[in-house]
Amino acid sequence: MLGIDTRAARIVWTVFLFALVIATAYAIRETLVVFVIALFFAYMLSPLVELVASHLPKRISPMVALAIVYLALLGVLIAAGLSIGSRIAEEAGSLANRIPDFFKNQEWVNKIPLPGWLEPMRAKLLSTIQKEFSAGGQNWVHYITSAGSKLVTGISLVFYVVLIPILAFFFLKDGKTLREDFLGGLTGGRQRELVDDILKDVHVLLGQYIRALVILSMATFVSYSLFLSITGAPYSILLAGAAALLEFIPVVGPLTAGVSVIVIAGLSGYTHVLWFFGFWLGYRLLQDYVISPYLMSSGVELHPLLVLFGVLAGERIAGVPGMFLSVPVIATLRVIYVRALRARRQKELGNLAT
Repeated sequence: MLGIDTRAARIVWTVFLFALVIATAYAIRETLVVFVIALFFAYMLSPLVELVASHLPKRISPMVALAIVYLALLGVLIAAGLSIGSRIAEEAGSLANRIPDFFKNQEWVNKIPLPGWLEPMRAKLLSTIQKEFSAGGQNWVHYITSAGSKLVTGISLVFYVVLIPILAFFFLKDGKTLREDFLGGLTGGRQRELVDDILKDVHVLLGQYIRALVILSMATFVSYSLFLSITGAPYSILLAGAAALLEFIPVVGPLTAGVSVIVIAGLSGYTHVLWFFGFWLGYRLLQDYVISPYLMSSGVELHPLLVLFGVLAGERIAGVPGMFLSVPVIATLRVIYVRALRARRQKELGNLAT
């Protein structure tokens, strides 16, 4: 009719819907990031909820276990804030006051290793930096402040901090029901089986990934704080806390943490920079090639180039949260692709058999 090919029209319509979904997701990316982080938070708490529920009598509602975990988490956060948090705040204030004096340490600055192609520009780079700090670093402070205000306002940050645990609570409470309702809306047969397999794989993948990141982050904080404290590094708790948070950003985060410790501690008078570099190198080898693969099992099988691409693309789309979410998103897409390809091959083999 009217010379329109039905198959071509279906393809065009499918491409249009796919583009519409992508455009909509980009438009509401901030909201999606909040919900995804809440989902990851739920995955992090899920083993604790299951553990507490297993020790409660069966007649008691699972909601009791969930409430116990949340109360315990609140207590831990308050205790950590009073102990470690106050120390980090004190060190951060001290560091902020000393920033203008850092590059006056000319002897140490001249020892900072630079790539060969940057070495001829060392004097010009240091002159520019010292010029900025000669005025108290006002331009830099203004830039950092404006960048932070663009990222998120203080009110919205507090709102998200409160909202994420609430959303995670509902994910933990109604997760299974939501999954069954979603599967129930499918037509059944091969389609339902395929989606069910994908959801199971993604559930295992995200669970392994988030729990592994939490363990690796805690290990990083303990290892960095112990080594830096023992070797007499200034701001040891602050630098260890920053390294632990950066552990959630694949590839770029750990590298940034190592460089930050070398630069900040070195400019503050730390005399064991080479010791730390040896520690950092050994720690990364142990964590990246032994501990991390063991914790994540075979769930996240991504080439490093794909991970780097995802991190950079995620930063362009959603900033720091996008960098954090890049690996699980790419790994989830890989699961969908592998499952869909496997289902297609099974269908082709079934057609050949008949």
